[in-house]
Formats: sequence, C-alpha cells, structure tokens
Amino acid sequence: MTWESLPDRYLNKRELRDLVEDLAQRPELWSPHVEFGDSGEARHYASLHRDSFVDIWVICWRPDDDTGWHDHDVSSGAVRVVAGAVKESNPRIGGAHLETLVAEGQSLSFGPEHIHRINGYAPESVSIHAYSPPLWRLGQYSISDDGVMRRASVSYADELRPMDTEALV
Repeated sequence: MTWESLPDRYLNKRELRDLVEDLAQRPELWSPHVEFGDSGEARHYASLHRDSFVDIWVICWRPDDDTGWHDHDVSSGAVRVVAGAVKESNPRIGGAHLETLVAEGQSLSFGPEHIHRINGYAPESVSIHAYSPPLWRLGQYSISDDGVMRRASVSYADELRPMDTEALV
C-alpha cells in the first residue's frame, strides 16, 4: 500500500500499517509539517491527506502530551513512529494497564474495538497515523477512582486530552 496507490475502498489495519510504513520512508511528504511548541501548549498535528476512505496525520509529541483514553469509533488505524518514542497504554479491568513503548522505526495497528491512550515518551517525537474509514467521531473515556469507565463521543477535530485525573504510570 502506498500513497499513490490508495484504492477507492476502506483499508484494513494491515493495509493501514503498510501505508504508514511507506510514508515513514518518504519524509518529504510529512517533515515540512513537523513542529514543536512550548510545554503546556497543545501538541502539534497536521492532516496530510483525507478522502472518502482514509485520512492520514502527522503528530508531534513532547513527553507531557497525552491523548487520554479513547477509541476511534468505527475506524481502524495504524501508527508509525518516525522520531523518538511514544507510549501506548491499554486499559485492563482489575489489573495494571498494559503499557508498550513504541520507539522510532516501530509501528502498531488496531481495529475499531481498540481502546488506548498515547503519550509522548521521548523529547520531540513524531508519528504518522492513518485511519479508515476517515475519523468522524471518537470515543473519549474517563476512569473514576473507583474504576468506573465512561465514554463520551467527540468530534475528530477536537483535541484529545485526558478526561480523568488518573496519573500516567
């Protein structure tokens, strides 16, 4: 799967992973959009492509950037880290959350059932994200101190931030 050969259909998570792997090798398409603001500002992200079947983003991370718990509604996705590292966390009921460090050169892909949070791990990290169907809504989650999880539907254009006060582990 390449940028030039995007089909007129939805892509599955393996095809999305192939797409972000291809894009990672073509920095001329995403590097002009890399930008880091001051700490405390929203993380920087830019849309690289959006059509009826797929959308592609570049996201720039600092260590304190955190999406909070979320899903991608009906969309599958893939993420490729092209600089630095990010940490993906998956919630676990009755146990410690699963945490995975995704370093430069690594990728992950997921279906629409996937719930996670991503935060910057290394200074000035950059990742490429692809989703199909294109994002319209996301589910954003809060987990209370007593373990109750709640979902709120948000627009893809809203900045994802933690909805809860749970500290990153």
